[in-house]
Amino acid sequence: MTPKELALSAVKILDDKKAMDISAIAIEELTIVADYFVLATATSNTHVRALVDDVEFHLQEQGIEPLRIQGRSTGWTLLDYGSVVVHIFQKENRELYNLERLWADAPVLDLSDILTD
Repeated sequence: MTPKELALSAVKILDDKKAMDISAIAIEELTIVADYFVLATATSNTHVRALVDDVEFHLQEQGIEPLRIQGRSTGWTLLDYGSVVVHIFQKENRELYNLERLWADAPVLDLSDILTD
């Protein structure tokens, strides 16, 4: 699976579990940290945990294990898959850290074919 396919797979999993404001940005030309960031907002800490568990479970089914997971008990959990980093925030943390602003030079992937309304 390519990094882009992995990012899009994570987007689909998050969308199916009712994450909000899902976006994916291609950071590969700007940093060596990863190729893509996937960002999503959850409604509560319980929703954050459910989203994290679902992404981890469904990607494990495809043989993809995270290198690390950080922040499980906070309002911002990060799943690091090497080339793709999935960030799941509670709304106030997403607004506070505003990764979209920090990575404003990165192209945003078109997710209109994946996301349901």
